[in-house]
Amino acid sequence: MISKAIIKKIHSLEQRKYRLQEQLFVAEGPKLVGELCATMKPVYLAALPAWIADNQSLADSVEHDVVSPDELRRTSLLCQPQQVVALFPIPQRTLSPETLDGQLSLMLDCVQDPGNLGTIIRLADWFGIRHVVCSPDTADIYNPKATQATMGALARVEVHYCSLPSILAHTSLPVFGTFLDGDNIYQRPLSPHGIVIMGNEGRGISPEVESFVSERLFIPNYPLGAVTTESLNVAIATSIVCAEFRRRSL
Repeated sequence: MISKAIIKKIHSLEQRKYRLQEQLFVAEGPKLVGELCATMKPVYLAALPAWIADNQSLADSVEHDVVSPDELRRTSLLCQPQQVVALFPIPQRTLSPETLDGQLSLMLDCVQDPGNLGTIIRLADWFGIRHVVCSPDTADIYNPKATQATMGALARVEVHYCSLPSILAHTSLPVFGTFLDGDNIYQRPLSPHGIVIMGNEGRGISPEVESFVSERLFIPNYPLGAVTTESLNVAIATSIVCAEFRRRSL
């Protein structure tokens, strides 16, 4: 039986200030929890009996409660609870510019929608991008909506929060950004390594960060010059850019 105090604590972690205070985040569902458990150990689990039976060795090593479907519903942050709710410690990481050398990395400049952020982390995982660097005003990846949207990619992609200029000012890597006045991405040479910056959903890349961009790219619509939607969702644009970079590396 799960206590009211534990349920209250889990629900408090919907708010960033409590995540920072407790240094914990919530993950739900067999897939997400299973993926995360491969690289980090939870500090608490609340799960249905069947899930506990299938993961007995893990449950034996972690504080946990076996809960009924009704208790899981009251504990879960989701509309449709998914067998298990887990609390994980927020990873403590530091980033130096040298960490990004010799690889392709993403930078997110004030991407504010948690769903977009989680999707971008999932895309990074798919395209073999190991580091995503976020400006301090980018959405919190440990927001439950963002965490769920990663679909487990958070287990393999390192997400860093820091001043983007502090990294960009000390790197010799090519820096790519997407702009409406950029060059056609399908016609420009692309490096197999570098930093790709994606900007805010409404304002794009901020002027300060833009000043570090050495390669301005544009994703053309089809047919070129036709009247279409004004812009692409930032997660969709990220998928197109990453796919084109990786296609050139094949």
